[in-house]
Amino acid sequence: MPDGFAPRLALAALRALPRNLISRGAGRIASTRLPRSLRARACRVFGRAVGVDFGEVRDPLDSFESLQAFFTRALRPGLRPLDPSPDALLSPCDGAFGASGVVRDGTLLQVKGRPYRLAALLGSADEARSFEGGSYATLYLSPRDYHRFHAPCDARVTRLRAIPGTLWPVNRLGVEHVDGLFAENERICAFFEIEPPFGGRLAIAAVGATMVGKVRVSFDPLTTNLAGARRAERDFGREGPRIARGEEWGRFEFGSTLVLVLAREAGRLEPLAEGTPVRLGRRIGAIGPGAFLAEGRPEATVNA
Repeated sequence: MPDGFAPRLALAALRALPRNLISRGAGRIASTRLPRSLRARACRVFGRAVGVDFGEVRDPLDSFESLQAFFTRALRPGLRPLDPSPDALLSPCDGAFGASGVVRDGTLLQVKGRPYRLAALLGSADEARSFEGGSYATLYLSPRDYHRFHAPCDARVTRLRAIPGTLWPVNRLGVEHVDGLFAENERICAFFEIEPPFGGRLAIAAVGATMVGKVRVSFDPLTTNLAGARRAERDFGREGPRIARGEEWGRFEFGSTLVLVLAREAGRLEPLAEGTPVRLGRRIGAIGPGAFLAEGRPEATVNA
């Protein structure tokens, strides 16, 4: 079979499928209430299939009313200590590092040689310009991972934007062969002002994928993957909710990707090698004026 033929064939098949409808159906099935007698068994079967570490699960398996509830499970207390340095920018989730580097000419890398526009991801050209010269990082969550996401630093939410779209798979097939994947898929973009004494802007895009039922945030009913969904926005300004470093603020109902974008004056994200595992609370960058990304620092071109 010629090189590249199999991915093209797979993508052609995916294009022909109603991906959003299938994903909503999968979400409904996953949320179906299970009889108590079947809950523990169902969670074990699913968890073993995807590689869940059951020793990290806080609650008894028979307490999960559905597979969705198990998928969005809480962790046992104390498993994810936060980096103690006050200037540490923390990983907001468990997952693996993908493409990272510097925002140049309004573009980020999906993988090496496949750029996409920050304005398309965030849904605003003006907001994208404010991050020029800043740093970004892509974090992938696999089905085995903990699927809640948390604040990487003390920050105030200034704006929230739900952007409808399609639902391509966020795996090697999608990332390497679908142009602008993260700006095509449904997503929720949250914009933050980092709290004093540091300051500066941070944006996090929670990107959905095939079979992702919903992306939800804890402080607003905005969500994704709704039939007939339209773009929706909340402008909180100075009255936005304040979220402490390490505090939960959202979750994936079946998982996907977070893209973090940090303004240059706010600090820097530190590129890591492709596939590097990260855990919630690990230091992945620094905030504050002393953490400016150095001019000429090589940009990571990590394949996702």
